[in-house]
Amino acid sequence: MSTARVVRAPRGPDRSARTWGAEGALRMLHNNLDPEVAERPEDLVVYGGSGKAARDWRSFDAIVETLRTMGPEDTLLVQSGKPVGVLRTHDLAPRVLIANSNLVPKWATPEHFRELEALGLTMYGQMTAGSWIYIGTQGILQGTYATFGEVANQHFGGNLAGRWVLTAGLGGMGGAQPLAVTGNGGAALCIEVDPWRARRRLDHGYLDEIADSLDGGLARVQQAASDGRAVSVGVVANAADVFPELVRRGVHPDVVTDQTSAHDALNGYVPNGMTLDEAIELRAAKPNEYLDRSTAAMALHCRAMLDFQAAGSVVFDYGNGLRGQAKDAGVTNAFDYPGFVVAYIRPLFARGAGPFRWACLSGDDADLAATDDAVLAAFPDDDPLQRWVRFAREKVKGQGLPSRICWLGYGERHIAGLAFDDLVARGVLRAPVAIGRDHLDSGSVASPERETEGMRDGSDAIADWPLLNALVNTASGASWVSIHHGGGVGIGKSIHAGLVVVAEGTDLSRRRLELVLTNDPATGVIRHADAGYEIALDTARDVGVRMPLEPATKPPTWQA
Repeated sequence: MSTARVVRAPRGPDRSARTWGAEGALRMLHNNLDPEVAERPEDLVVYGGSGKAARDWRSFDAIVETLRTMGPEDTLLVQSGKPVGVLRTHDLAPRVLIANSNLVPKWATPEHFRELEALGLTMYGQMTAGSWIYIGTQGILQGTYATFGEVANQHFGGNLAGRWVLTAGLGGMGGAQPLAVTGNGGAALCIEVDPWRARRRLDHGYLDEIADSLDGGLARVQQAASDGRAVSVGVVANAADVFPELVRRGVHPDVVTDQTSAHDALNGYVPNGMTLDEAIELRAAKPNEYLDRSTAAMALHCRAMLDFQAAGSVVFDYGNGLRGQAKDAGVTNAFDYPGFVVAYIRPLFARGAGPFRWACLSGDDADLAATDDAVLAAFPDDDPLQRWVRFAREKVKGQGLPSRICWLGYGERHIAGLAFDDLVARGVLRAPVAIGRDHLDSGSVASPERETEGMRDGSDAIADWPLLNALVNTASGASWVSIHHGGGVGIGKSIHAGLVVVAEGTDLSRRRLELVLTNDPATGVIRHADAGYEIALDTARDVGVRMPLEPATKPPTWQA
């Protein structure tokens, strides 16, 4: 009989902490580890192979106890999942400040990180795992939906109907892919090595069916594309076996991508040529051999994607670190296919648009419905947003606390936040709302192999921007702020920042919301304007974002 702890977020209008800022952090920490939400909650792992919510259970319990007892002018400091201090600040200051996985650059290698992790000195926070604002697979769904929508716009006349997508990975992030593809009218063949993950996506409504074999799944998806039907089919197999096999057969997907957890060669990616159980045993017994076999498999995987590209498929990297790992394993042209940000998302980032997510702390589905209605009412002329919210209402099965995500730009996020605050103040909602975002946003990340790949001015690796973003959100009064290293691409490859602000229906929370939800996306406009993107420069001028110095010379207009 299992003795694993089961953690679920408290619900209802009554808090156990002294402020809703602390209560929001407490509930979202619990929500990250809800069995409906987390991949391995018994190990405190939320998603991404090893992304944790707290360093260990002792630290988890201490965080919870501190959040419940700290005063309304206290700030808790969390160092890589361990609570290390409570300081007296003021009522507008964040209730929690978090730093996860950060290493001095010379020592920022996966090998050194694993040594420190084994000593109990750090943990991997991923993006929203260690910053307590993961909301399940939905958290990336809207961005994935928008990405495939832009793929359709650029290559297939605005719709994926009649097209099929080959991809891999149905974990906490990759599990959004099948529904994002079918939501854009396409068919999807999704390879996943872990049958539990494939079944989880099927049970949650993200995947339509699981085939008994590769041949069966391929035939089903190709027929669906031929018929113009939107269907997603999972196949339990290893991508490093399947992708090269499909190349050998001369199969030609319309689109090829991948969202396995390749950033973590030890815990996130499974070598081919062995069963999953054999891989798990090898990982524990001979980690160095496992790493060698894992990176060799990634090289095969990446080469197959390059072969698909050469044969005419639209191929892009979905930011999971596969290209970098493959290059290190000897694939010299691994970066010949682009990342999704530089190919499809950067114009949105340049306008300060990005992921806006919220969780209803009451646990009441009626509160989510009311917030959905508020967003629809606030932006009646935004047709993509209107379609998305209605699609999500119909198709997305919730995990943990009732939650939603949409993409909003500069000048829009605070409107939604203040609308939620008004609902709380008027008693329409049973409890406050936690508002946050992914760390993947326009001004909050430096990641040369993903969000900041191919910046116009060559500033891909400049990490000042996420640090400034975190400082601005702290100064603006976010409820909790985090700075992480590694994210979805791995140790040594990114620095990124996150925030959450709680709409609690008070004058103080209204002030927090207006400042945070205006200044946070403003850093994205400034970051891209400084790099010379005309879209961002025009946005800054139009909305009055003040920049003491504009770029001295203006490069050509941005092009995909």
